[in-house]
Amino acid sequence: MVLAALASLALPARRTEGAPAAVPNGHRRVRVGLVFDVGGRGDKSFNDGAYEGLMRARRELGAEVEYVEPADSDDRAAALRMFASRGFDRVMAIGYVFSRDVDEVARDNPDTEFACIDYAPPEDGRVPRNVVGLRFREEEGSFLVGALAGLHSRSHAVGFVGGMDIPLIRRFEHGYTAGVRATCPACRVVASYAGSTPSAFKDPEKGAALATAQYASGVDVIFHASGSTGHGVFVAAQRFHRAAIGVDADQHDEMPGVVITSMLKRVDVAIFNVARDASLGRIDRGDHGIRSFGLVDGGVDYVRTGPHAASLDPAHIARVEALRGEVVAGRVRVPGA
Repeated sequence: MVLAALASLALPARRTEGAPAAVPNGHRRVRVGLVFDVGGRGDKSFNDGAYEGLMRARRELGAEVEYVEPADSDDRAAALRMFASRGFDRVMAIGYVFSRDVDEVARDNPDTEFACIDYAPPEDGRVPRNVVGLRFREEEGSFLVGALAGLHSRSHAVGFVGGMDIPLIRRFEHGYTAGVRATCPACRVVASYAGSTPSAFKDPEKGAALATAQYASGVDVIFHASGSTGHGVFVAAQRFHRAAIGVDADQHDEMPGVVITSMLKRVDVAIFNVARDASLGRIDRGDHGIRSFGLVDGGVDYVRTGPHAASLDPAHIARVEALRGEVVAGRVRVPGA
């Protein structure tokens, strides 16, 4: 890996990944720049999923890829501008906090195509013509792990720990609660949030404190949607000999014996799909600039095989899979708000 300091642009270091693979037939070589969300790589969650999608584009499409881990809000906009000024085919931003930065930079660079994970449209609803917002129906994946939590619970009390208290994370909570109710109507759901600023996604101590309070109150399984704050949830679960549910990626290895499953938010799929579109010379703007990924198209899911299998009852998995079929068929509508 090559590390180049961009002192003249007052940017954090940008990173590249060696020579890309060969370009497959019917595609063209493209340059993809990615700017990570709060916390950067190594969160074993949201950002690491984005990195996997970027590396898949390098391996399978022969894309030239670079990425930046910003330190603050000024770095976010500067990194986007840097990739645009260098003529990248796609510039991708990871996280809703980029939404207004992406709008501003996109309007200043109309010939560059931008994509933003968890994008929030402007108040007037007018998404810039060179921006595609990549969003997920998180409530659908959360519904499945909620159903599993309801089946797994013996105390009839389950918990949720969110990072920043925003509508996006509320969708996780609402879907999770609906899933719990579907399999355990008598279950009590306790919800807590780590804060009201982006730092709430990188505060493991706060995560541990919130989870400790929930476990002490009788909760026996907690689902977190809080970035690296969730590691504190896992620490508390281990201390209390209780269960936890990971988010975004399979987090079993972060705390084996504690994490019984994880809700999967396939950021890697969304990133790869945008890169593939670029390599094919096409643009999919979805519905008015928003593309949405849910259960039906593999955008969200949950982990039910591998190391988790030992702690999951096959009958519980069968019940959850039946509920998946109901959601995919449209017979069950999962609330997102």
